[in-house]
Amino acid sequence: MTIIKNAAIAGLMSLTLGTVAEAQVVSMATGAQGSLAYNSGQAVARVANDNGITVRTQPLVGYMPLLQTGEIDFGFSNGVEAEFAFSGTGNFDRAHPNVRLVGTLFNLTTGIMAPCDLGLATVADLKDHPELRIASEYTSSTIIPYYILGALATGGLSYDDFTNVPVSSFVDGINALGDGLVDIALVSLNAGAGQQASVQLKDRGGLCYISLDESEEATKAFKEFLAAGTIASLPQNENVTGLEKSGANLVRLPWVLLTNADVSDDLIYDMVKAIAENKEALGEAFGAFKAADFSKMAPASATPYHPGALRYFEGAGIAVGE
Repeated sequence: MTIIKNAAIAGLMSLTLGTVAEAQVVSMATGAQGSLAYNSGQAVARVANDNGITVRTQPLVGYMPLLQTGEIDFGFSNGVEAEFAFSGTGNFDRAHPNVRLVGTLFNLTTGIMAPCDLGLATVADLKDHPELRIASEYTSSTIIPYYILGALATGGLSYDDFTNVPVSSFVDGINALGDGLVDIALVSLNAGAGQQASVQLKDRGGLCYISLDESEEATKAFKEFLAAGTIASLPQNENVTGLEKSGANLVRLPWVLLTNADVSDDLIYDMVKAIAENKEALGEAFGAFKAADFSKMAPASATPYHPGALRYFEGAGIAVGE
């Protein structure tokens, strides 16, 4: 009886250990705590775990090389930076050919702002004003100057047309705007730092977005810097900082989930399915997902889509490359 009992226990332990060994734990880089990537990652990980995918999040920064080597399975980026990383252009000095797109999660909207009393309603108003001080370099977030360059290009302008004031980060640029140290900086729609800077400049009318030119020629110039981006026309909205007085054409960028080419097709299929079919749960975890349109999660991109994602898109009737 003892022999039989011990054999049964050994068999149960073997079965349990085998199950643990087979359970795959996937890694997801989420960026620094409080960042967009962090908040997105926590939401996606929660939904993935609820749908049978065991995800371990890691608050890493500068993780594109780890995606390239397969040391992590998933990470986040905007579509422009993903294309730069894949090709080794823009703010990347080497290519990351193993990076693959899983899909677009939602869109980001951003633009250049200035104190309203300067009267800079459109990019055309920026011409012949070399005295204007513009936030530049963004040493800890080197993608940001490309957003600004894309916006300026719609007016045939570049950094060379202004007085450059180096800043270290996105928030530092906004703070410099609020403190009167620069006249122009990048500010994302509804960014808390932008709202605070606008309050600081209340006696100057607050902050106003500078509307981009959306003509065919201007859009072509814009695409030279932001191929994955689009120019979005937003109406006047008294409840949105920078749009209280008038509407504006701003920069729109896809926020995407990335993976490595060697991650299994089945895992990617299951991940895309979990995301695309659980918008409500994602929105509850992180509000930005409430604006997601998963029927359009596969826009055109120079970064290839993972085959597992393409398999899901085909079955779900989601158009790819439009």
